[in-house]
Amino acid sequence: MALQIYNTMTRSKEQFIPQEQGKVKMYVCGPTVYGYMHIGNARPVIVFDTVRSYLEQLGNEVRYVTNFTDVDDKMIRKAEEMNTAVAEIAEMFIAAYYEDLKGLDVKPATMNPRVTESMDLIIDFIKDLEAKGFAYENGGDVYYRTSKFPGYGKLSGQKLEELQFGIRVEVDSRKEKPEDFVLWKAAKPGEVYWQSPWGEGRPGWHIECSAMAREFLGDVMDIHGGGQDLQFPHHECECAQTEALTGKPLASYWMHNGFLNIGDEKMSKSLGNGLLVKDIRARYKAGVIRYFMLSTHYRNPLGFTQESLNSAEKSVERITLAAGNVRHRLELAGGAAEGPASEELNDKLSAIVANYHAKMQDDFNTPDAITAVFDWVSLANQTLANQEAEAADLAALQKAFEEMNAVLRLVAELAEEVASEEVERLIAERTEARKNKNWSRSDEIRDELNAMGILLEDTPQGMRWRRK
Repeated sequence: MALQIYNTMTRSKEQFIPQEQGKVKMYVCGPTVYGYMHIGNARPVIVFDTVRSYLEQLGNEVRYVTNFTDVDDKMIRKAEEMNTAVAEIAEMFIAAYYEDLKGLDVKPATMNPRVTESMDLIIDFIKDLEAKGFAYENGGDVYYRTSKFPGYGKLSGQKLEELQFGIRVEVDSRKEKPEDFVLWKAAKPGEVYWQSPWGEGRPGWHIECSAMAREFLGDVMDIHGGGQDLQFPHHECECAQTEALTGKPLASYWMHNGFLNIGDEKMSKSLGNGLLVKDIRARYKAGVIRYFMLSTHYRNPLGFTQESLNSAEKSVERITLAAGNVRHRLELAGGAAEGPASEELNDKLSAIVANYHAKMQDDFNTPDAITAVFDWVSLANQTLANQEAEAADLAALQKAFEEMNAVLRLVAELAEEVASEEVERLIAERTEARKNKNWSRSDEIRDELNAMGILLEDTPQGMRWRRK
């Protein structure tokens, strides 16, 4: 098998071959930190975390960079609204962002460079563009001269002569041409600024990623990822800036995830339907949110409804129960397996895991990879139905599940939970009540425990409990 990735630049699937064998350089555009992460933001976060994790599972060392835009017009307005400094806004929402990553079971990036810490890199990048004739200054603002870069529009398929100026492109009388975009913005009175050869100001949005990506990943990265909404103009402008300077492709592979929609509308804060991740994860576990995001192929649009999350929750419950039962039975057997698994089980497990890898290597087809997980659930339940199942078979089942779950992370680590004395007392009383066939008391205790957030599961392997 060879990993295939759909490359937005070529509009086709291509075999993934990193520039350096066993090492992958990957950049994903990060958030502008002026608010809490909403569910639309969470889709690229989870998608590219999964991509990164699978690349690592294949044995690659992944240098994963995602930036923080910690100064821009939105942040300045937010600081004014909250009567505080832009830097305070940034610290507040960067901390919240990291909390959301933990709540989504997303691995930290290799590094998170910030715009405010990269100002010298950005200014030097603009100066070099200016020296090559790709940038010009007017009134303290610096613009990119798109007409000098013949490849502008190749990533998004846009043609300069077809752009709807005033709608798709900001109109500014100081530009040589309407399609030119800003690299450096002169500061208005009272705004935060940095000194530059063109006066006091701050960077435009597009230039920051070009400068930081080049600094931390070199002239050419392997994968550049982000949401479909970034394809134009942000990523298009990144291409123009970097390639004009280096004469090399910015990225070997471009990946873009589809929109997340509520009803028929694109997810966005401006529509007033930006549900916050911190609120959603207070109700649903990370695995449920990940299941919802990964149950549709990353390039396709994804519809968000309460029903879809509830359905994901039920599916994850089924997977969790099977995985928990395998672990529980293996512990009852002493937790150690002597000898190999049975040939029949091993053949079935090998086919399931091979199918998982085949789907993941087909442009990260997570919906079908999840189907392989459910094939595992069916096999696990069949094996568990045999009360004489060998420890070696149970261990093989657990190992196969852990391999798939290490990337998808639909189920949190199945650690043993410690019950309080009251919980233990009630469980012991319920066990005694069931022995005496006192079903009404047994049901009463189940309800009491449920009110305490404890779920009981009567399985063929005995009674198990877990927290909601």
